[in-house]
Amino acid sequence: MNPSIATRTDSVRSKRSAIVAAAIDRFASDGFEHTKWAAIAGDVGIGEATLYYYYESKAHCLLTIMRTELTRFLERFQRATGPLENPNEALRVAVRAAYLGVPRDAQPRRILCNHLDLLSAPRLLESEERERRHSRALVRAIEQGWASLIRRGVESGDFPARDADLSARLALALVVAVWGWYRPDDQYTLDEIGLFTSEAVLRLVA
Repeated sequence: MNPSIATRTDSVRSKRSAIVAAAIDRFASDGFEHTKWAAIAGDVGIGEATLYYYYESKAHCLLTIMRTELTRFLERFQRATGPLENPNEALRVAVRAAYLGVPRDAQPRRILCNHLDLLSAPRLLESEERERRHSRALVRAIEQGWASLIRRGVESGDFPARDADLSARLALALVVAVWGWYRPDDQYTLDEIGLFTSEAVLRLVA
């Protein structure tokens, strides 16, 4: 690759990352609806018009954050459960994997959970619709992954013979509900929350 092209590509990626970081801070502190696009531009040190080179709208940026978090959630689940054959242990590890990270990681996860309703209806802008469709596909993949794990436990006799799809949705609802109240300065660590929630999910499923 031409060195100048590589430099420009790295610069674009760096600026996108800076915009996303600033947007996460603003959405987490002020709320998406009350965050001004111009405030994010000011945080990054660029003009408001320049933001549109990277993201077509504030919603496009939000949906990108959501799609990124869903991707990470699915990847953590797959990495954690892939090598495990015992369904009980796999489910326990899957729950704890959902809380891997540092306290600051709670911000984009809370943003995701607070705005899942955006995925229900088509978007007018092509960039927003592309992120929405990608995110919906990731939600389905996550639900199917958890349901498949629970179904395996039902078939092996480790879990009671219940509807695996419903059990997966209930388990996921319990896992993500944490982001509604958890804050980085909470008295509990993410690891402690993961341990406690994993026991709750196992009681729910098994």
